[in-house]
Amino acid sequence: MKADSAPLPTILVLASGSGTNLQALIDASRERGFPGEIIAVGCNTPGAFALERAAQANIKTFVVNHKSYGSREEFDGALMAEIRRLNPDLIVLAGFMRILTGDFVRAFRGQMLNVHPSLLPAYTGLNTHQRVLDAGDSKHGVSIHFVTEELDGGPVIAQAEVTVAKGDTADSLAERVQQQEHILYPIVVRWFCEGRIQLGTDGVLFDGELMSQPMRLPSN
Repeated sequence: MKADSAPLPTILVLASGSGTNLQALIDASRERGFPGEIIAVGCNTPGAFALERAAQANIKTFVVNHKSYGSREEFDGALMAEIRRLNPDLIVLAGFMRILTGDFVRAFRGQMLNVHPSLLPAYTGLNTHQRVLDAGDSKHGVSIHFVTEELDGGPVIAQAEVTVAKGDTADSLAERVQQQEHILYPIVVRWFCEGRIQLGTDGVLFDGELMSQPMRLPSN
């Protein structure tokens, strides 16, 4: 980078498990011309493989173990302190399996993205793949959204569809949805770092215009 170049927007990723979405983001961030830099990975579970992925990529890590705190508020306070110390431009939730308090979410309004394995607003919460199968739906997918106080209820930025095949199980469906997550999440993070998406008062702004519906990748 030239000395007079502006610094890249900084990204902090929060994860709880194996970190496959984290890996997709790490791989994307290494591509020539990617407009952001992952500066740290935080985790609430010591020993999660996401921490190993970050270490292999020479990315700083930290752990705030939720089991060490007596309440969600205390945990969120400790996590908030770590994040504020690093002062990222963007916080990416990548399989981060903690419900965050309203105070935490409001503190980082417009700076926090989440990935959810359904075509929101359908199937908020857990076990989305089995619920889609139980309902007999023909389409499933993934959504990337801004985080707000409502669980899985923030404005959706982009979605990718997956066709439910005959004979699909929750595991086979989950695998195909996850493949789409790995494609879509880096695209949305790129948009954020380029300044193309923002959380407005009435929804998502894309290139300064209010989006009437999420961006959608075609079915596969």
